[in-house]
Amino acid sequence: MPSRPARPLSAPRRLLATLLPMALLALPLVAPPTQAQAEPTVDELPLEDIQTFAEVFERIKRAYVKEVDDSTLLRNAMRGMLSELDPHSAYLDNEEFQSLRESTEGEFGGIGIEVGLEEGRLTVITPIDDTPAARAGVQARDVILGIDDIPTERLSLQEAVTLMRGEPGSEIQLTLQRRGEDAPIEVTLTREVIRTESVRSELLETGYGYLRVSQFQNRTGDQVNDAIRRMERDGPLQGLILDLRNNPGGVLQSAVAVADAFLEGGLVVYTEGRLPDTEMRFSASRETAAPDVPLVVLINGGSASAAEIVAGALQDQRRGIIMGTGSFGKGSVQQVMPLGNGEGLKLTTALYYTPNGRSIQALGIEPDVTVVRGRIEVTEGSRQLREADLEGHLQSSSEPRTTSEMPSQLREDYQLGEALNLLKALNVLERRER
Repeated sequence: MPSRPARPLSAPRRLLATLLPMALLALPLVAPPTQAQAEPTVDELPLEDIQTFAEVFERIKRAYVKEVDDSTLLRNAMRGMLSELDPHSAYLDNEEFQSLRESTEGEFGGIGIEVGLEEGRLTVITPIDDTPAARAGVQARDVILGIDDIPTERLSLQEAVTLMRGEPGSEIQLTLQRRGEDAPIEVTLTREVIRTESVRSELLETGYGYLRVSQFQNRTGDQVNDAIRRMERDGPLQGLILDLRNNPGGVLQSAVAVADAFLEGGLVVYTEGRLPDTEMRFSASRETAAPDVPLVVLINGGSASAAEIVAGALQDQRRGIIMGTGSFGKGSVQQVMPLGNGEGLKLTTALYYTPNGRSIQALGIEPDVTVVRGRIEVTEGSRQLREADLEGHLQSSSEPRTTSEMPSQLREDYQLGEALNLLKALNVLERRER
């Protein structure tokens, strides 16, 4: 009997024929079962679901209102596969993968400006010190009308940022509109390697330091230690405020390094997951930048992930007082895995726990002292009459005390002012106990 030519496989069968061998490669080699009927194993493939997937794929290809290529459909399927796991797992395309790397490394090729959309227009928020933008005189509130002759009015913020970033040494032209200027300003800049700073510090008063950590990048631990040393140049610190409000997190190891700046030893955080390499423990070293300085840590609902690791460690070890409002509650760890096509995978692989074994996931860190955010309003006529205001009052034999007005930063930030007051109170109590 003559053999008939084989019919070509339909789309779902072709996809199924492709998926099955690939999936079977992942199955372990096991000895044949001794029982008459094999029991299902955890590694058994859901063949019916794979066949349904192939059928859905074929229906979309055949009937969707617009033509969609195979690559787009499969990429969307992978995005859905990850996004349905939890809010933090994701498939990253090339641009998203590169942007994530730059944000954690704090280093990229660009011109050195922070931008945002104000009333729909691309506006300079601030130029970063000692960058091409700052040296060229770009100012805060400048409106960017064009980037290399490309109008910005229809660009998204991410598209505009992507256009301004590029290889160090390459040139870029900006068209700026500045208040008080009749005509647009043309500026030509040469891109450089831009290093963003995640740490800012200053002395609020003599002996009382303020340390702001906006996110946890690869170099944040070193930047915190450098900032503490700078603040101590004029004398020892009597108190320090560590501001972690609206800090979205970042690199786990950097969070450990920041906690280590205030701890002389002990556990900082540990993680637990399904795989052995996700179970890790991180402890503080004996080398500590500020082991004895009274410490207040500010947190709020925007303090997440790595920021909660630091706050939780300092709270459990009774190293500092946590002040503010409850934190976000992201207690999971994500691994970023590069793929062969230049894209990446961000996958939740573990949960982290504070030294006392607390899970922060969906619970957050509760402050020791709850203080809501606000500002201080000084009412007119609130100053009362004092002896020194009376005409002909007797002079004191002591030197007159110098008084200074409350800095505007403390008036505008009630939580910060309360943190400073608490540090001063702790110092008063400590002097009484001596």
